[in-house]
Amino acid sequence: MARVLIADPLEESAVAKIRDAGLEVVIRNKETDGSIEEQIKGFDCVVVRSATKVTKEVIAAADSLKLVVRAGVGLDNVDLDAAREKGVKVLNTPEAPTASVAEMVLALMFSLARRVAAADSSMKDERWDKKKLSGSELWQKTLGVVGFGRIGYEVAKRAIALDMKVLAHDVIDIEEICNDIGAERTDLEDLLKRSDYVSLHVPLVPQTRGMIGERELDLMKESAFLINTARGGVVDEKALLKALDENKIAGAGLDVFEEEPPVEWELVKHPKVVATPHLSSSTSEAQVRVGELTAEKVIGEFK
Repeated sequence: MARVLIADPLEESAVAKIRDAGLEVVIRNKETDGSIEEQIKGFDCVVVRSATKVTKEVIAAADSLKLVVRAGVGLDNVDLDAAREKGVKVLNTPEAPTASVAEMVLALMFSLARRVAAADSSMKDERWDKKKLSGSELWQKTLGVVGFGRIGYEVAKRAIALDMKVLAHDVIDIEEICNDIGAERTDLEDLLKRSDYVSLHVPLVPQTRGMIGERELDLMKESAFLINTARGGVVDEKALLKALDENKIAGAGLDVFEEEPPVEWELVKHPKVVATPHLSSSTSEAQVRVGELTAEKVIGEFK
């Protein structure tokens, strides 16, 4: 019987489904179970979210590990090279939170355009700041989507439904899918220069770390907004803070950060920033889908 370690919280229905398939399931208690390097011994599979890091030390300590399942999108918390060297298969569930993340992008865009967060804060302070809180429409604005995979595509669909023009950039050929949806494929520099909103949808890999830095922010319109629901490391936070302070861009909607939770809060507290604590995938519907897909992938590997 294969043994499965659930290292981070997973929907109860998914845990039950794995057990019902005849696999032994152990749910990790981080407070009492010690280091994962010790606990992982004897397990054939480990399921993680973003909190648990499957480092090369963890993989080296495992004596029977065959599968790592990341219940979610990114794989930056799994040492893929170490897993590959040891013959450990790594799977994730990128399809599960697509709609939730796409809707969060629009939520951040609307909040920035109509100054929703500032308006709510002022009302709670018993201030009627109507004249100070004029906003702008999304209608007929240009959205630049950087990374045109599942989520980027769904963001573009929703933006087009709002009569926005969509520019798209990816390192792979997206000409056909752009034509299908009515988006315009372009390079990153052109996208940054022309967009009123720039939304990032790339994985955090060496090639994308810091891909939006001082040079890229300088290319953007002074009236433009940056949206990041991908990974914090793809944006140089110091460069972004400088751009905001110097009015190089109008604002930013940030759901992800280089360190989570942040150690330095200056960027989060900036008056031109709408910040949320990595909530893009945090909907009840997405979590159910994550659990279902995780269970299917675990069972499919061992049954």
